[in-house]
Amino acid sequence: MKVIVLGCGKIGSVMARDFAASVEGSRLTLADIDEGRSREAALAIRGADWTIIDTTDHPALVGALVGYDLALVALPGDFGYRTLEACIEAGVDVLDVSFTPEDPSELDGAAKAAGVTVIPDCGVAPGLSNILVGYSASRLDVVKQAHIMVGGIPERQVPPLGYTITWSAEGLIDEYVREVSIIEGGKTVQVPALSGLEEIEFPGVGVLEAFYTDGLRSLAKSLPDVENMYEKTLRYPGHVESVRLLRELGFFSDEPVKVRGKDVSPRLVTARLLERSLWMPDVGDLLVMKIEVRGEKEGQALSYEHRILDRYDHEANVSAMARTTAYTASIVAGMLARGTIEEKGVIPPERLGMDHRFVETLISELGKRGVTIEESGA
Repeated sequence: MKVIVLGCGKIGSVMARDFAASVEGSRLTLADIDEGRSREAALAIRGADWTIIDTTDHPALVGALVGYDLALVALPGDFGYRTLEACIEAGVDVLDVSFTPEDPSELDGAAKAAGVTVIPDCGVAPGLSNILVGYSASRLDVVKQAHIMVGGIPERQVPPLGYTITWSAEGLIDEYVREVSIIEGGKTVQVPALSGLEEIEFPGVGVLEAFYTDGLRSLAKSLPDVENMYEKTLRYPGHVESVRLLRELGFFSDEPVKVRGKDVSPRLVTARLLERSLWMPDVGDLLVMKIEVRGEKEGQALSYEHRILDRYDHEANVSAMARTTAYTASIVAGMLARGTIEEKGVIPPERLGMDHRFVETLISELGKRGVTIEESGA
């Protein structure tokens, strides 16, 4: 099987290594616009090739994809949708961890016509979170509430933001500015990012603050009758106050400012500064997730809760964010490669989660990699 990995950053490189180690007979090509990243990622995988690909050159991207069986995509969200379109045009199955501004479900018809399977938003959140919501929902007759709380945080609270960079800085900024869709009273409503602030106690970590972020994605369509549903991001207390200040001062703005006669994007400058200031490889990270789904089964109130606390792997030098994101994607991609997932078209992760055998396999495989998912029900 010929597999291409698009994007060889902190997530894509780990995803590629795990896939190569777990799917026998796969031949990988690592691709990135940065030659150094693609070459370095390929050197970590025996027999892997590498290449340079500019995903903004659509015709060239389609041509480069032809002949591959599967694409694993770990690009910034702004490039994800067009890459999915290119995969469909090239007739290549694709799994994507990118969070695209566009709705991937709009490609369902084209994917089915091309005989292609597209699994979008298949990282940790959205991704694993959706799968677990779908799994819980499938065991209820009526779903009334679905609440997701998830975040990547440092092992200890470090200045200046109590946060360290473990993934795309542009994606992080998007979380802080993009308007959020939640469901209240059975209706989809829009609320500002960083609103809905509350504190929770997370076992093994302590007090964290939670705030609305736009992570429901396809869940709003997949569970149309739910009364209340939201996603909140988790951070150490005080983070939101600092980030709001940066946002209000315009540091996250796309509107250019003049600097010595040249147009400069505050958002891009901020992203680079965050990467420089908050990239602390000597500080490990945690991935914290709590998912609660409430409803009824045979007329009785019932709820399911899933909780994850994953830690930086100091021995392998892999962040908790990369472990939970890349391993989830790699395992699901492996099932797609082996033919376990046969459906064509755009498949949202929660629909995969409604297959109990699929979920059992995923949880087992994550467990083998040291990622433990705890479940409780009442």
